[in-house]
Formats: sequence, C-alpha cells, structure tokens
Amino acid sequence: MLKPGTAYDDDELGKDPQPGHMRDFVQTTEDNGGVHINSGIPNRAFALAATTLGGKAWERAGLTWYRALTGELSSAATFRAFADATVTAATAIDDETAAAVRKAWVSVGVFDDERRSPAE
Repeated sequence: MLKPGTAYDDDELGKDPQPGHMRDFVQTTEDNGGVHINSGIPNRAFALAATTLGGKAWERAGLTWYRALTGELSSAATFRAFADATVTAATAIDDETAAAVRKAWVSVGVFDDERRSPAE
C-alpha cells in the first residue's frame, strides 16, 4: 500500500499501472471511471497515516477510514470529499490523528496544505 504501482512487473502482464499520487491519476471510462486503478492513491494515504501514527493500524487510522466510509459519504464522492471525511473523522479521535491524516493526503496530492480543514 505504501508503493502503488509496484505489485508486479511481468513480461506478459506488463508493469502495475496503479498510481500513488494525484499527478498520475488515470482518466478513463473503463473500470467505473478508474476506481480500481486509482485506488492506490487513497490506499497510500491510509498506509502513510497508519505508519505515522504507529501502533495497531485499526486503532486510529483504521477507525478514521471506517468512520469516513460508514458516515454521510456519497457513493459518488471524489477523493477530495473522501479526504475531507477522513479528516473530520480523525479530528473526532485526537489532534495527532487529524494531523497525520492531513499530512497523508498532502503526500498523495489530494490536499495542497496540511493546515486546511474539511470543506475549504
């Protein structure tokens, strides 16, 4: 999850095309708009947040993602809307979790600035 695009490099299959940053986001009409190919971006954000926080991933990073996914998020949400939802969920846990989640979204190019708050 930390290094999307590195799952395989095979003579028959080619190289794993999954991006890990928004600058490499794949625009496509296939795969429901690229939901699987582009999933490396939020997956990497999760892995970065979990690594920064340490401990058991389900305690803070996992809880943050779970709350965001089971909250008011639309099935047509953008990465930005999802990132906002994770920051809101993380803020309810503690400031350290919120800061780690913001920083992770900056690292993958969804947020430009760690200081921004949801819906800005």
